[in-house]
Amino acid sequence: MDANEIETGRRRWQARYDSARTRDADFTTLSGDPVQPVYGPPPGADVPGFERIGWPGEYPFTRGLYATGYRGRTWTIRQFAGFGNAEQTNERYKMILEAGGGGLSVAFDMPTLMGRDSDDPRSLGEVGHCGVAIDSAADMEVLFGGIPLGDVTTSMTISGPAVPVFCMYLVAAERQGVDPGVLNGTLQTDIFKEYIAQKEWLFAPGPHLRLIGDLMEHCASAVPAYKPLSVSGYHIREAGSTAAQELAFTLADGFGYVELGLSRGLDVNTFAPGLSFFFDAHLDFFEEIAKFRAARRIWARWLRDEYGATSEKAQWLRFHTQTAGVSLTAQQPYNNVVRTAVEALSAVLGGTNSLHTNALDETLALPSEQAAEIALRTQQVLMEETGVANVADPLGGSWYVEALTDRIEADAERIFERIRQLGAKAVPSGEHPVGPITSGILRGIEDGYFTGETAESAFRYQQALEKGEKKVVGVNCHTGSVTGDLEILRVSHEVEREQVRVLADRKAARDDAAVRAALDAMLAAARDGSNMIEPMLTAIRAEATLGEVCGVLREEWGSYTEPARF
Repeated sequence: MDANEIETGRRRWQARYDSARTRDADFTTLSGDPVQPVYGPPPGADVPGFERIGWPGEYPFTRGLYATGYRGRTWTIRQFAGFGNAEQTNERYKMILEAGGGGLSVAFDMPTLMGRDSDDPRSLGEVGHCGVAIDSAADMEVLFGGIPLGDVTTSMTISGPAVPVFCMYLVAAERQGVDPGVLNGTLQTDIFKEYIAQKEWLFAPGPHLRLIGDLMEHCASAVPAYKPLSVSGYHIREAGSTAAQELAFTLADGFGYVELGLSRGLDVNTFAPGLSFFFDAHLDFFEEIAKFRAARRIWARWLRDEYGATSEKAQWLRFHTQTAGVSLTAQQPYNNVVRTAVEALSAVLGGTNSLHTNALDETLALPSEQAAEIALRTQQVLMEETGVANVADPLGGSWYVEALTDRIEADAERIFERIRQLGAKAVPSGEHPVGPITSGILRGIEDGYFTGETAESAFRYQQALEKGEKKVVGVNCHTGSVTGDLEILRVSHEVEREQVRVLADRKAARDDAAVRAALDAMLAAARDGSNMIEPMLTAIRAEATLGEVCGVLREEWGSYTEPARF
């Protein structure tokens, strides 16, 4: 790009910046020297390829979505929490909000993630242990008791039973008197990543995509501020993928959901802004920054050139980041504070929109209150003390960072091409593809492409660790320590007994005939192809449980077993 084009872009950025609102903050260094909101090439310089870097707030958004960077608004501090019953988790949420958290993120226990009630025999020993137990809309009411849902953004990390759980959230908001049109937050709902990495599905891909399409339609018309799909690369990375694989598999999943929306006749400029992303921030500091920058650039180009998005918001890739749980170690756990801080800084320098920082004890148990506070304060120190929020994309133009960004983008494009090739094969298991990337994802799931690539990457890393080529402090180097054992949070088995008792009381008090009629109406919608959200909401309002809703659908659609591979 020649100097004249660069200067035209600079003036365009300046006009956007001048017309935007900025925070009332001190934008100077610790020594008191003022800093500019963005930095670029010196006046008069020709910079080949600068169009791939550009200016914050304009296509291809490599340097961020907003001209102001974090000067306009800092990232949202969204701490992930959930344990025991809804009342216990509600207390933790209030602590997080009182300590300065800007949003809530719900962790669910394993029975809830699998669409089963707490009294299901398969739930024994798991209720409340890796997240909060939610059996019905009444639990959701307790979970957010005293927290006005119209005033706080809420993220829910759940995929298989995401749609009925979201319906419980909507009913809880109704019972607070909140207009669903003002609800804001994100729902994970990303079923593709379950088949690729986390393995928490209820049915075959086809029925799940049916439900997701229904949810997209409903939110577009009734809950417009809420993002019904948070496409998750986090679990893909935690399963052992490389940074480029995490990026490519995640964005491909996102493209699949774009194709799903288009197949429903939705306008890409309307529904694409409702897609958000969830990435892992791992330990290779500069590689992670490059990954985030490349993600925005790829998404903007594909949405514009492949799917016809013309509005900027439809081309924006908004993303939440969580620091890498898999990087935490049980050995010398206080080292995890340092790891988390470095990972969080990479997410911020990469332009994340919201952030969760892991607690030092999460490799051993759910976070204690003290560990959760340290994790929260880590973000606050970055935000308030380091000056990283003063300048948009401060590493933009770094030869190293730009080279890494280009390399990760090129690696991702090669993976997209491979997925397209897979999609050219026959579609598995009677699925009905809605686009070329969706076809490739379905074929890749059936053939084991994604799991095989991830397993190979994880194996190579483990070999490097065992040979000492990769170092982990406290594990394969610098192993001497004076650190004693941590006091960790333990969930009492009394939580499960009480949850089952309360569930029995609620079932006894409800109108069973109304529940059965509502479930039958939901099943009829499943069979006739109509949108299932309103019938599901009716069932949830009647206090149908999560296990009952998912059980009816399992009976209709069957379950899914992953093909055996050797």
